[in-house]
Amino acid sequence: MGIFSKKGASGFSASSTAEEVTQEIDGIGLTAIVTGATSGIGLETSRVLALRGVHVVMATRNMNAGNNVKEEILKEIPNARIDVMELDLSSLASVRKFAAEFDSKGFPLNILVNNAGIMADTFKLSKDNIELDFATNHLGHFLLTNLLLETMKRTTRESNREGRIVNVSSMCHQDSYREGIRFDSINDKSRYRKYKAYEESKLANILHANELTRRLKEERVEITANSLHPGIIRTNIIRKHIFVQCFLKVLGLISMTKTIQQGAATTCFLALHPQVKGISGEYFVDCNIAKPSSQANDADLAKRLWDFSLSLTNHKE
Repeated sequence: MGIFSKKGASGFSASSTAEEVTQEIDGIGLTAIVTGATSGIGLETSRVLALRGVHVVMATRNMNAGNNVKEEILKEIPNARIDVMELDLSSLASVRKFAAEFDSKGFPLNILVNNAGIMADTFKLSKDNIELDFATNHLGHFLLTNLLLETMKRTTRESNREGRIVNVSSMCHQDSYREGIRFDSINDKSRYRKYKAYEESKLANILHANELTRRLKEERVEITANSLHPGIIRTNIIRKHIFVQCFLKVLGLISMTKTIQQGAATTCFLALHPQVKGISGEYFVDCNIAKPSSQANDADLAKRLWDFSLSLTNHKE
């Protein structure tokens, strides 16, 4: 296995699984929302959090798929506490409806896993007329996080337990546009590049977590926000894009792809592990702190993205 199995400071490596990194961790009394919970990393994250006793709210666009996954998890973990709620991250109205319904149920919120992601085949606009990758991968999660933040703050105060926000990004963020985020041409079809648009949205995930960290620290709120690269995993996104598979084969990286169980490890580590307590605004790879691109560490770019996202969502702070 070589480098693939080399353990970092956390004691875990690229070959660690989500079950391994959460072994003997008691999640009873915690509530988590996981977006994109019906397949790939999201499904495994939901399963493992439920296995550790966490009340999991699966946020999914397809309710039938969500209920099917819930039943499968309950077959394995009969005492699991799971709810399925509808959420289309490409629709700001759907995000607002989800947040309102979540709050109406009176659920606490300890963990928010912003996992869902897409890679559009061609230039497409969301229902709100925003480029689809940016709308789904970043903007929907940005609004969802802001709408649920007060609930998480209240939960943190009442439970005296740290809240955690986890943004699933990608190493692809390093290859975003030269400007990082193309604020002036997000919806410009003539300047659209399929893979660049995806990479831009993944850079936005890290910038979002970093600016959120700065703001939470200013408020002295015990909520952390971190981002991660899950690894190269044969999820639906990879399988759907033949070019990506061919590119990985050329680089010899197909043999280094992770299983979904390994791919969900860093997400579950950030959501539950006591090692991460008090750590915020970091980027993780293989359950260890890693160095993202210089653009990802650009505080001015993060602040500009925050203000830009507020304007697109018409959200008042």
